[in-house]
Amino acid sequence: MHADHHGRTGRLFIYALLILCALYYLAPLYVMLTTSVKTLDEIRAGNLLDLPSGIHLQAWQKAWGAACTGVRCEGLAPYFWNSVKIAVPAVLISTMIGSVNGYVLAHWKFRGSEIVFTGLMVGCFIPFQVVILPMARLLGLAGLSNTTAGLVLVHIVYGIAFTTLFFRNYYVSVPDELVKAARIDGAGFFRIYRSVILPLSLPIFMVCFIWQFTQIWNDFLFGVVFGGTDAQPVTVALNNLVNTSTGITEYNVNMAAAIIAALPTLILYMLAGKYFVRGLTAGAVKG
Repeated sequence: MHADHHGRTGRLFIYALLILCALYYLAPLYVMLTTSVKTLDEIRAGNLLDLPSGIHLQAWQKAWGAACTGVRCEGLAPYFWNSVKIAVPAVLISTMIGSVNGYVLAHWKFRGSEIVFTGLMVGCFIPFQVVILPMARLLGLAGLSNTTAGLVLVHIVYGIAFTTLFFRNYYVSVPDELVKAARIDGAGFFRIYRSVILPLSLPIFMVCFIWQFTQIWNDFLFGVVFGGTDAQPVTVALNNLVNTSTGITEYNVNMAAAIIAALPTLILYMLAGKYFVRGLTAGAVKG
C-alpha cells in the first residue's frame, strides 16, 4: 500500500512536470495564434496574453497574398510554393539514395566500406557555412545558380550523409541470415533490396522523410545564398516580410506569416510523429 502511494505520487509529479513543459512550449504558439487574429488597435491596447475580442482573418489574407517581402507585394504564397517545389523532390531523392547506401553499407560490405561510412559520419557534422563556397562553384559550373533545381541539388547532397547514416543503422538490425538465404535462392542485389529490405523499411523511411522535410523546409542559409530572386523559399520571404519597414509594424500580419511558414512541419509531426519515434528506436538496438 505504501509503495503504491509512492508510485502514484511519483506519477502525479511526472504528469505535472510534463504539463508544465507542454504549456511552456505552447505559450509562444498561443501568442502567435491570438495575435494573428487581433486587429492592430486591439494589439496596441491589450495585453499579449489576452484573448482576441473576435476572429479577424484580414492579417492572414494579407500575409498570404498581399504583404510586401522587399520590393514585391505578393505575400508568402509564391515563396511557399517555391519551398514545396524544393522540399518534395529533395526529400524523396535524398531518402531513396540514403536507403540504397545504407543497404550497401549494412549488408554488402566492400573493401574500404568502413572508411566510406566514417566519411559520411564526418559529413553529418560539417557546418552549412563550410560547404557554401564549393557548392556555389559547383552550381555555377552546372549552370544551376539561383534556380530551384540548384537548391534541390544542394539539399540532396547535404542530406545524403544523414539519410545514409539513419538507414545503415536501421538495416544493421535486419538479420544477415535473411539476406544470405535470399542470395542462396539466387536473388541479386536489387531483388534482395526490393523483396527483403524494403518491406521492413517503413519506420525508417518515415524518420528520414520527417527529418529531411524539417531540415529543408526550415533552411534559411542555403535559401538566401543560392535562391536568387525567383527561387527563394518561404523562410527567406518571411525574414524579408518581417524586416520590410514600410510605415507601422503589423504584428498580426507578421505572426500570421510565421504560422503559415511553420504549418507544413507542424502538420507533418502531428500526423507522423509516432512513426518518427518508432523508427528511431527500432534502429537503436544494434550498430
